Amino acid sequence: SFLNMQFDHSKELNYDIISLGEVMLRLDPGDGRIRNARSFTVWEGGGEYNVSRAFVKCFKKRSAIITSLVANEIGYLVKDLIMQGGVNTELIHWLDFDGSGKSSRNGIYFLEKGFGVRGALGCSDRGNTAISQLRHDNIDWEYVFGKLGSKWFHTGGIYAGLSENAPKVIVHAMKSAKKYGAVISYDLNYRASLWESMGGYKAAQKINKEIVKYVDVLFGNEEDFTACLGFEVEGVNKNLEKLPTQGFKKMISRVTKDYPNLKVIGTTLRKVIDANTNGWGAIAWSKKDGFSESFPFPELKIYDRVGGGDGFASGFIYGLLENMDFDTALKFGIAHGALAMTTPGDTSMVSVDEVKKLVLNPSARVAR
Repeated sequence: SFLNMQFDHSKELNYDIISLGEVMLRLDPGDGRIRNARSFTVWEGGGEYNVSRAFVKCFKKRSAIITSLVANEIGYLVKDLIMQGGVNTELIHWLDFDGSGKSSRNGIYFLEKGFGVRGALGCSDRGNTAISQLRHDNIDWEYVFGKLGSKWFHTGGIYAGLSENAPKVIVHAMKSAKKYGAVISYDLNYRASLWESMGGYKAAQKINKEIVKYVDVLFGNEEDFTACLGFEVEGVNKNLEKLPTQGFKKMISRVTKDYPNLKVIGTTLRKVIDANTNGWGAIAWSKKDGFSESFPFPELKIYDRVGGGDGFASGFIYGLLENMDFDTALKFGIAHGALAMTTPGDTSMVSVDEVKKLVLNPSARVAR
């Protein structure tokens, strides 16, 4: 394929994709607000994990997550949710519980849905979590990629911003994945709240510019490329009254010159009309095919905003791994991301047949 994927077919690979990142407990107040809630629905979620989960639940592939949890009841709950998502848990690194969480803890976050002019609101509680303390030598990378084997390795900028350890873990993982022929993808996924204590934009750019040198497939949006790599997109205004597709194409062209190792770039385009309605589309580029542009959803109705970008990434990766033509792979990303935002929780609740149907016919007619 155009990715030049070179797998050792003399041995069976255990996984189609392995992701690296934090898996948190998400507490959802339903239609209410966090500040007034008396009960919460529990989900699991995390930018990198969401991609691996979609590979199992939606696309019927094999996936695992490399993460770290504290061995207490919350950690066991997160593991159980991961298992319900079909993602293999053999690569979880466990830390002993000290009785109060002073030495390390499991990450949680709260998220309420927005409505109209009131946007969705998230509140994270993830300081001093187990995975922020993970060191590169806590994981046997030779076992992960040499013995188990995976076609694809995915991680992202959310994990990179958790601690000073995280970028070192990412680079070690990428070097090992590359050694054994796995395709490496990275979602820039800038979160200002994570990088604030580490030095903001400057710290994010210093770290991400080094990580991207090892990447084959890069994901991000306009804010991500500016905050993480220092590339401005021409024609962007605060309200995104018009999606600056030409500005994105110019920006991507500059990125490819600075990072000739990149084989594919995918960037989502989002215009926020209100909390429940977004313009939704994407532009992608590959070394072989050049640019592909898709914008089939000018007024996408949204139930749960979180996870759309991860849905795009997982759908796009699935298309690439299935050796679809580039335009079709992009459509799978767009369609899966759109559908992921029509269900509650971070993760995908849709089937591959629903994605295929939406790719062929972007309609919401009742199915019966």
